[in-house]
Amino acid sequence: MRMMLVLTFAAAGVLAAQPAAAQEKQTESARYSGSYLYRTYCAVCHGRTARGDGPLADQMKKPPPELTRYAQRNGGVYPSAMVARIIDGRNPLPGHGGPDMPVWGDVFKAGRGATEADVKARIDALVKYIETLQLKTAARQHQPPPAAR
Repeated sequence: MRMMLVLTFAAAGVLAAQPAAAQEKQTESARYSGSYLYRTYCAVCHGRTARGDGPLADQMKKPPPELTRYAQRNGGVYPSAMVARIIDGRNPLPGHGGPDMPVWGDVFKAGRGATEADVKARIDALVKYIETLQLKTAARQHQPPPAAR
């Protein structure tokens, strides 16, 4: 329960820390930049490089997962639909999307004037950004050797 309160206040602090004028000046591309969204909402737990070593990681009952191995654990294919369901809360995991992690779909809906399309765009941007963080060796491990192609 304590961790949920910490995370909720951290998310609220991030949203409140941006002056209204600054929020209004953000361009559409900046508002939906996966890199920006990740740094703002995810890095505090998962770390800047998505290895589960963010500043709040040691305060959690269960360490946040490393996000760079989704493709590796899925036969070299990045499971974008599953990642989207985890982020928006439709596929809760123990310690993720439950009491230890805010459901970002709900947080994004709470934004000023956010529509369902806005929420989907933000989640899609995060999913695509996390895909760029996948270990590069994951895809190569599952390709046939050059002679077999």
